[in-house]
Amino acid sequence: MTPPPPPPPPPPGPDPAVDSAADPCSGPGSLVVLFGATAGALGPDLGSDETDLILLVWQVVELRSRQVGTLHKSLVRAEAAALSPQCREASGLSADSLAQAESLDKVLQQFSQLVSGDVAQLGGGPYVLCTDGQQLLRQVLHPEASRKNLVLPDIFFSFYDLRREFHMQHPSACSARDLTVATMAQDLGLETDATEDDFGVWEVKTMVAVILHLLEGPNGHLFSKPEVVKQKYETGPCSKADVVDSETVVRARGLPWQSSDQDVARFFQGLNIARGGVALCLNAQGRRNGEALIRFVDSEQRDLALQRHKHHMGIRYIEVYKATGEEFVKIAGGTSLEVARFLSQEDQVILRLRGLPFSAGPADVLGFLGPECPVTGGTEGLLFVRHPDGRPTGDAFALFACEELAQAALRKHKGMLGKRYIELFRSTAAEVQQVLNRYASSPLLPTLSAPLLPIPFPLAVGTGRDCVRLRGLPYTATIEDILGFLGDAAADIRPHGVHMVLNQQGRPSGDAFIQMMSAERALAAAQRCHKKVMKERYVEVVPCSTEEMSRVLMGGTLGRSGMSPPPCKLPSLLPAARVPAAPTPVAYYPGPATQLYMNYTAYYPSPPVSPTTVGYLATPPAALASTPTSVLSQPGALVRMQGVPYTAGVKDLLSVFQAYQLAPDDYTTLMPVGDPSRTLLQTPKEWVCL
Repeated sequence: MTPPPPPPPPPPGPDPAVDSAADPCSGPGSLVVLFGATAGALGPDLGSDETDLILLVWQVVELRSRQVGTLHKSLVRAEAAALSPQCREASGLSADSLAQAESLDKVLQQFSQLVSGDVAQLGGGPYVLCTDGQQLLRQVLHPEASRKNLVLPDIFFSFYDLRREFHMQHPSACSARDLTVATMAQDLGLETDATEDDFGVWEVKTMVAVILHLLEGPNGHLFSKPEVVKQKYETGPCSKADVVDSETVVRARGLPWQSSDQDVARFFQGLNIARGGVALCLNAQGRRNGEALIRFVDSEQRDLALQRHKHHMGIRYIEVYKATGEEFVKIAGGTSLEVARFLSQEDQVILRLRGLPFSAGPADVLGFLGPECPVTGGTEGLLFVRHPDGRPTGDAFALFACEELAQAALRKHKGMLGKRYIELFRSTAAEVQQVLNRYASSPLLPTLSAPLLPIPFPLAVGTGRDCVRLRGLPYTATIEDILGFLGDAAADIRPHGVHMVLNQQGRPSGDAFIQMMSAERALAAAQRCHKKVMKERYVEVVPCSTEEMSRVLMGGTLGRSGMSPPPCKLPSLLPAARVPAAPTPVAYYPGPATQLYMNYTAYYPSPPVSPTTVGYLATPPAALASTPTSVLSQPGALVRMQGVPYTAGVKDLLSVFQAYQLAPDDYTTLMPVGDPSRTLLQTPKEWVCL
């Protein structure tokens, strides 16, 4: 007689999540209670300092028979062996003990084998992880596995949060976020082993006791709805009519220029990003500016994302800040039905083609890509960008069914179509919306004209390369940081020769210009400081001329391909009758408290400062003497200041114009704008300076 075949092994994946979706009363056969620690912060800040995992402790609990498996503890070798004082005190571990441990990939293999053996010994069935809070999996394991290019087993993509399960049965307790293992045991009146001093063991034993008490409760609590970690970022469109919760959006700054939405999603690995929730921002030329808006599925995921502030993507640290839903919709939203149809196809890889001949049509693009790179849907998978009058712009977007086809198409980068070479880049749904919105509608910011304030000292225009341009500065860089970065070359800076360039939001753009004493000093500074590191970022230092610097400071751009003129002519911003014929060019800057109503793509330069101070300096008499008096004494010149704090007074406003020729005792030159019934003491939000 043939013996019966052995029973199949228990499935290791997150099958309970699928089963529970079909039957809300079903649940896993076993729970794997898991505890972990890193070499850095512990508790609610676990994973916020980007340190490696050093410890895993786990134990299997069979839910039906209430049996408990063997408790296992495994150390993990960390790349950075230095332990924080908090971790050293709590764990009692040392760098020497961790040096003898196994690497993370081997520990995970041992974990899977031991868990499968314990589950089979206790009766089999599907199993799911159970942790104390979200941090261990979302903030530690998944980000570290992503950094080390490790593939996590499927079991790590679903888990039960014991705090949330406890709060569901005991809603009168404090919020789930504020619960701890100790408080849960105390609320249930459980007796714990106070003599247990083995780090991690007490936590797992107490979590097991809490789980068994929940199962023996009056309602027999069932673990039926696990938390899910998305394995893949899903692309999708966004409409201008969508309402996005501001508590779910963050802004990431400092991204590498070549990063895609998948790279951003990988940076936030472990957190659930909403479908189509990565919007890469574009700069003046339609290129990515290193910023992105990310929308998460709920506020809890957003709060965890904020803890990744200054975590690294490669060698660059990324800044993460709160953002609003309106900002996300403004960047990612669209109204075109053509774009909505184009983006309605799911799980497609989007590529952008730039530099197409204006006469190129769908057949030309498909022929350029060739049969080895089929576009999804043929001509339906192509979207050409056009001006409002129907003229082509030379840009187009194409859809590909998989990553392999997109990679094959990217190999045609700078291939020839007719007499033009075509650039191909990865793109996103949000980038498609931004490009189409830019060409099909008015600029994102108004293009009203506003008067500019003349700087009371001239910039001598010349072609001599006696300036240096600093590119790639940290956004937090100050004048002192720049001086320290230049070192001995800072002694060769001209007075009022530091010009930091701001972006359209008035924030540092990462660029600055420095006027040196001579072209030789500028060249020497560039050779000495090029690609030196400032605050974990390397900074490019290249010589440039005063003319090139002036172009950028007045709203133009200066790239590797040369200069482009400012988006508006500065003399035309003033009435024709008031523009004097000055023998020496004078640089114009927006007032520090005013907004420059140029095209939204223009740079916003900050007023120049001397290398000895961060604030504004009184203008040297010699500089005033050399400046045309007709420019400084224009009768009736107006500057409107918007967004002034309600608490600002007259003296505060006068201090803003300290570097300009304004009589400090003439308080009649300030006039409030707004309700006529307001008095000067009520501090209106807008002022007009005469």
